Amino acid sequence: MDGAKALQVLIVYDSKSGNTEKMALAVAQGVKEIAALSVVVKRVDDTTNEDLLSADGVIVGSPTYYGQMSSKIKAMFDASIKIHGKLENKVGAAFTSSGGVASGAETTIISILEAMLVHGMIIKGRARTSHYGAAAVGKPKEREEAKCRDLGKQVALLILKLRS
Repeated sequence: MDGAKALQVLIVYDSKSGNTEKMALAVAQGVKEIAALSVVVKRVDDTTNEDLLSADGVIVGSPTYYGQMSSKIKAMFDASIKIHGKLENKVGAAFTSSGGVASGAETTIISILEAMLVHGMIIKGRARTSHYGAAAVGKPKEREEAKCRDLGKQVALLILKLRS
């Protein structure tokens, strides 16, 4: 990439118990499998609009709160109104950890994806299982971590495909 800016994936997460953080780190491992991309992992509290702007892809993870993203993740998207239209054509994806089965994991992921779509982002889904993004009930186990790694890898591959 002679002199060109390296392609970058930003992983933003909110985590109270550590479960969503563990998922974020697994997503980052998946991105790292694609050597052409760099990855930055940040807590939502430390994420700025500039971070969103500098990334080629953004993967957001949130605990499931009443079937929605956490208030901190929502506040990040609310603050991104200042850069509205500038995230267009960046790749987006989402993941969540929830407290139980049928407790709103899919609707939480969709709430994140809706915010990304409003920004004009390109959403990475899956034809196989976990169509909307990666989800775990409680502490992610190896199966959920593998889905997180795959999510990161697939987002990285899509970014490469779109940028080539």
